[in-house]
Amino acid sequence: MQATADVQTTNTLDGLIDLARYPVDDLDSDAGRALIEQCRRQLDEDGCVVLKNFVPEEALARLERETERLSPEAHYNQTETNPYNSAGDPEKPASHPVNRFDDRTNGFVAGDRIDDDTIIRQVYEHPGFQRFIGAVVGMGEIHQYADPLADLVVNVLREGCQHPWHYDTNEFIVTMMTRQSHGGGRFEYAPGIRSPEGENFAEVEKVIDGDRSRLKGLDLQPGDLQVFFGRYSLHRVTPVEGDKERHTVIFAYAKEPGFIGRPERAQRIFGRMAPVHERLLEEGMNRSDSLAD
Repeated sequence: MQATADVQTTNTLDGLIDLARYPVDDLDSDAGRALIEQCRRQLDEDGCVVLKNFVPEEALARLERETERLSPEAHYNQTETNPYNSAGDPEKPASHPVNRFDDRTNGFVAGDRIDDDTIIRQVYEHPGFQRFIGAVVGMGEIHQYADPLADLVVNVLREGCQHPWHYDTNEFIVTMMTRQSHGGGRFEYAPGIRSPEGENFAEVEKVIDGDRSRLKGLDLQPGDLQVFFGRYSLHRVTPVEGDKERHTVIFAYAKEPGFIGRPERAQRIFGRMAPVHERLLEEGMNRSDSLAD
């Protein structure tokens, strides 16, 4: 009975992922091990891996329709933010990264608005896909967010929207482009510019000042999957140009079960909190490292 269930689970990825090119359902095969090795090598070298055309051509139209249908549910917020999503520090000079604020305007569709029958939800929750991502990032096991708003998210950028220099709350992030804008919307990052041991403010300041010597850029296209160590790599999305929205799905996983995002972050990004966030406001919460969020 268990073997039959496993086969049925594996087959749910058929047609959603190009399994011939990316055998995420057979990681113990020679091809599967080669894929993991290739991904880990890219992560070691670049802090990022991009799997082009991860979604097969025949599923792309459905994928774009999904996020097109969901995009009106996006909550837009406009704010001035520094790379740490924090307040400034008057005791530090104006040039310090913590005092460098830029416009952030974008929209997010919360996870509780994304149906169970969508491609993106089926991929996100699939054990085989999760095992693949865990193997890529060198973790024996990863876990879906317990946060009902931030577990699976669609980022929607209209003309003029951008996400300035920032870090991610979680150690790594998995994204999939589903719709590209007519112009702009370029993903740029400085791999490994900080670590759990320190913020490396001097190098961050150089990047904000326009030093591109350590920057990398990605030409992401619909159907591409990206795995990225965004907790340690400063990154941004440049302003979107034209009247075609840029859509990106964010698959959020954590090293430990039960991860919940900060309540104030949920309120800012989604315009609301879930009951679990309200409980956290009363109980308080801790992070596993001392880095600024």
